[in-house]
Amino acid sequence: MIVINPNDLQEILYNISKSIILPNFGNLKKKQISYKGGKDIVTEIDISVENQLSHILPKLVKNSNFIGEETYSKNPSILNNYLSEEYCWTVDPIDGTSNFAKSDEKFAVMIALTKNKKIIQSFIYKPLSADLMYADNTGTFLNNKKITLNKKIKIENATGSVSTKYWSDWDNTEKEKLLSIKIKFKNVNSYGSIGCEYFDITKGIRDFTLLSRLYPWDHIPGVFIVRQAGGHDCHFDKKEYKFYKNSKNLIVSNSMDLNHDILNLIEEV
Repeated sequence: MIVINPNDLQEILYNISKSIILPNFGNLKKKQISYKGGKDIVTEIDISVENQLSHILPKLVKNSNFIGEETYSKNPSILNNYLSEEYCWTVDPIDGTSNFAKSDEKFAVMIALTKNKKIIQSFIYKPLSADLMYADNTGTFLNNKKITLNKKIKIENATGSVSTKYWSDWDNTEKEKLLSIKIKFKNVNSYGSIGCEYFDITKGIRDFTLLSRLYPWDHIPGVFIVRQAGGHDCHFDKKEYKFYKNSKNLIVSNSMDLNHDILNLIEEV
């Protein structure tokens, strides 16, 4: 099995950040911003970063495929690459694009390497701090230091997010349930960057996230990082997240116990 040296990937991301991302942070012009589907913001920086990575990453693994958020918007059929026996890269070039466009520091680059429906490695990189969090079959690491989640917390003390941006994906009953349970937590707020939320769940700063729409570039890297650190993920039917399946309604948290408590809360209302 091929394993990428995280230091090599960190150097690649550092160089891309230095040449493309950071010079444009706080300096974006209106002509560099557009919208896809009339809802989701995209910038020329997203496109440039994805273009760079689409050329660099496949060279690291021979015959590997590439799936990027911006590429998908033009060719949805690329998701079939997950069913191939070849390695496949998945990339979100700028997770938290709206934040980036507003000069908010909560944004990240997210990358995952998969093969045969299995996640091999995943990476979340923060350009402003040059921090790299990554996971492989040996665990989760922040700048090469291993992280292990052993946090036990009750719902009333938990901080996290409940996705509302894509509530049109939910029926009215589900919406009502999610609205009613928000008050049960200590604090519910969104970063506007799920990658940064996964980062902080793994660091123990946050505790959970409840998600509706599940595009793979948004969730493969973070789910695997939390999972390998000792956290837990499951759908409302208690099944584990499978990135190659079209699914929704996912809970990711710092422990199996908290996930089950959240599920019980949803079932009670």
